[in-house]
This record gives sequence, structure tokens and C-alpha cells, in this order.
Amino acid sequence: LSDRFFPYGAIQTDAVLSLDEHTSLSTSEVDFAFVVWRSFPERIVGFPTQSHFWDPEQGRWGYTSKWTNELSIVLTAAAFYHRYYHSLFTEYLPAGLRELVDGLAACEDILMNVLVAAVTKLPPIKVTQRKQHKEMLSQQVGCVDGDVGTLLSGEWSPSPLHSPPAKVKGTAGAAGSRRFSQRQDCLNQLVDWFGYMPLVSSQLRLDPVLFKDQVSVLRKKYPRLEKP
Repeated sequence: LSDRFFPYGAIQTDAVLSLDEHTSLSTSEVDFAFVVWRSFPERIVGFPTQSHFWDPEQGRWGYTSKWTNELSIVLTAAAFYHRYYHSLFTEYLPAGLRELVDGLAACEDILMNVLVAAVTKLPPIKVTQRKQHKEMLSQQVGCVDGDVGTLLSGEWSPSPLHSPPAKVKGTAGAAGSRRFSQRQDCLNQLVDWFGYMPLVSSQLRLDPVLFKDQVSVLRKKYPRLEKP
């Protein structure tokens, strides 16, 4: 799994668009995300998001994809980042961390987010995506207990800063629950390796100018982002 972030010589561009095999994005989504990344090339810029929180009852860090006001992880299922991080991932990180990633399912994107946050001290950036893509990506990253990956404009729900989200009943299968548990274990093991929690939380999401404004679509550069 860690080979995903190997600094392959074939990668000649500074920007890397990371996609999972089942990810589906429109050209408008890719174009807008790239425009945002060009303004913030040191950050991970993408679509499906997750967040971390401190769980005082368990005495450990929790990991969730529930609807909250915050995000601290942009999944590399659909994200832009600088190719420099491939070199850092492969050459800077201890071999033990990469072995950890290879031993746990779906841990490599968490490690990449932790690495970038440790270097920049900044959170990733979420950008607008079409609703149908949001729901599709949420299913692909193995959300459980009623979780979803990201929200559209106006759908943020209030939640206390760094507080554990309320537990709700879900219908996810054992495989999804196991994957989610592995990701949470991964996060806590990474914190042990680094000696602190590098992830930085954010409440920011960037939308195109005039997004969902009641004006003519002829004035909008990305009108298709507003379609279901």
C-alpha cells in the first residue's frame, strides 16, 4: 500500500491527482480542485473528508466520518497534493511506519495526512463536490454507523470542538466495521510514533465564486457543480 506514494520518475508534474479505482469525478470538480491546489500547493486539497477527536472515555484518539463542523483528513481517494510528499513519505519516514501501513488496511492515506500536517502545521482543504459523488465516495471509504464522508453547502451540523460524535445505529457489515476499526487503530499508532497528534482541524471549505447564488448560470464558471 505504501508504494502508492513512491516517488516514481514518471511523475513529472508538481501536482499529483490521487484517485482510487472506483472514484468518479467530473471535469469541473477536477478543474476547480486543481485551481485551489495551485493557491495552496503545500496542502492536501480534495473531496472526501474525515476528522479526529479525543475520546476521554477511551483515553485515545477517535476517528470519524460523521457530519461535523470540522475536518482534519482529506482522503487520497480523490485529492491533489505536491509530488514532494512522495519523497518525504518514502525517504523521510521510518521503515517501521511504512510497514505499519502495509499491515493495516486503508492506513496509507491517514499517514500521508499526518505527514503533511507535521511538516506544514496546517490542515488540508476540502473543496466542493457534486452530491452524487459525495455519496459514492462515502461508501467507498468504508464508512460505518451511519457515517458519511462530506457535506454540501448548508449541511454542516453543530458539534463541540474535538468532541466525540454521537453514536448511532447503522447497517454496515462486519467488513466495514473492521476497516473502520483498523483506521482508528492506525491513527493511534501513528500518534505513538510521532509522539503527539500532528493533525490540524479546520472548518473551511472552498466553493467557486457565486456557488449556489441566485444569479444566471452564465455568470458562473462551474455551474455543473450545483447539479445533483
